[in-house]
Amino acid sequence: MVMKTFIRSVVLALAVAFAAPAFAADPLVSVSWLAQHRSEPNLVVLDVRSAIDGGGAKAYEEGHLPGAVHSDYDKAGWRVERNKVPFMLPTVPELEKLIGELGIDEDTHVVVVPAGVHYTDFGSAARTYWTLKVAGVKDVSILDGGTAAWKAAGQPLESGRNAASPKIFTAALNKSLLSEAGEVEAVQEKGGATMIDARPASFFLGKEKHPAAKAYGHLPGAVSLDSAKYYDAVTNRLKPVAELAALSADIPVGPGLAYCNTGHWAATDWFVLHEVLGRDVKLYSGSMVDWTSDPKRPVASERTKWDDLKKTLGLGS
Repeated sequence: MVMKTFIRSVVLALAVAFAAPAFAADPLVSVSWLAQHRSEPNLVVLDVRSAIDGGGAKAYEEGHLPGAVHSDYDKAGWRVERNKVPFMLPTVPELEKLIGELGIDEDTHVVVVPAGVHYTDFGSAARTYWTLKVAGVKDVSILDGGTAAWKAAGQPLESGRNAASPKIFTAALNKSLLSEAGEVEAVQEKGGATMIDARPASFFLGKEKHPAAKAYGHLPGAVSLDSAKYYDAVTNRLKPVAELAALSADIPVGPGLAYCNTGHWAATDWFVLHEVLGRDVKLYSGSMVDWTSDPKRPVASERTKWDDLKKTLGLGS
């Protein structure tokens, strides 16, 4: 009886082990890790360089990680216009087409590779990462330091263009990561979450705005946490985890909604808070451009008549 129980326990343990994924993808992977794993059959290296980092298709074709496929973050459809509002999350059919044509399905481990040149460039990788996660791709990572770190480590590059082998991808939106205007309106009315503004202070205060936004300022009650603070401009990487935690210490415990102008900078705040630090934070991907598309929605601002006069005189935003 004891032996039968033991055998049954062993069989059950083996079944669980084989049923579980081989690993849970780390949000950030190192150059050395990717160098060891890039040839694995279920891994896609996704180069997202675009005009935002001074690159794009030409830079990719001149030199990229071996085997990497390219998808221009700024042009390929990672952000689309919906209801006359730009930079929005694509629809489910658009996501299925975009992601499937890159050779990605629900079981793929995707490593997103930015240029590795500045914090806004990291935002491109973070927004792509978030979009993949929202669409239902469970295993996604960002290459720490991007293409620049790969080069600096003396790893090989290849030229030309790799054609992806398309797969059938069925999107299943993970709404636990996504916040939309209706939820933000509810928070504005009843509370329940901290609004986290990832923009530079000049945007938060209403001294300047994104060209597509209809008003200056920030969401009422929001706290300011500029995404650039998370980034080390010397190493072109996120700061160490202890520093990230210290920078986030003033964000109240509990649910949070990260936003910026278009959901680009805010993707970095979301990535750090949710993926690295394990905080309960969603991304409001439409952000201020979406929020201000309805003039009835409230906006808080410290903009003055002097700011408006300077803009009229061509001396300010």
